[in-house]
Amino acid sequence: MRVVIAEDAVLLREGLVGLLERFGHTVAAAVGDAPALLAAVAEHRPDAVVTDVRMPPGFADEGLRAALELRERHPDLAVLVLSQYVEQTYAAELLEPGAGAGIGYLLKDRIGDVREFVDALDRVAAGGTVVDPEVVRQLLRRRRDPLARLTPREQEVLGLIAEGRTNASIARELFVTEAAVAKHIANIFAKLDLPPAADGHRRVLAVLEYLK
Repeated sequence: MRVVIAEDAVLLREGLVGLLERFGHTVAAAVGDAPALLAAVAEHRPDAVVTDVRMPPGFADEGLRAALELRERHPDLAVLVLSQYVEQTYAAELLEPGAGAGIGYLLKDRIGDVREFVDALDRVAAGGTVVDPEVVRQLLRRRRDPLARLTPREQEVLGLIAEGRTNASIARELFVTEAAVAKHIANIFAKLDLPPAADGHRRVLAVLEYLK
């Protein structure tokens, strides 16, 4: 199996290279940021990708967003996310049924031995799904709490809406444009499943959800 690894921590990246090669896999490329991951997959067309979530340039969710982009570009590409935490917004999207080939999401600190990790990668490459139970638990908790779907900035915007602020007032408070505020509000409505038909009342409905 040919694999591309994306991990910004040099020692861990090199450790993964040595581990996979020891078990007979070929590491086509080992990179340290999301743009390099996209380029490496385009160049080498591997069977599978192993990627961290937080990587340069922003050390936020670049790796996971790159994984989603790769799934769109290469539906037959197996992807195993290996992270220290659960990035809930994009993790749920990545793990949606029918999203493509094999998929996995493992937490680094909960992998008991190297054989367990290699077996998980083999199952993902064969088209299976491997998800840490803690990831499942957090995603289920998120589904029970609609506000957990919102980013911190969207929650901040919703809090200001609850104070009765207009878009212009929110923009001044957050030092952003009104267009940016409108985009955040549209995202809030979508994530809280508030339909356009209720447009005249969606701000009120969103605030009610916030105040629950």
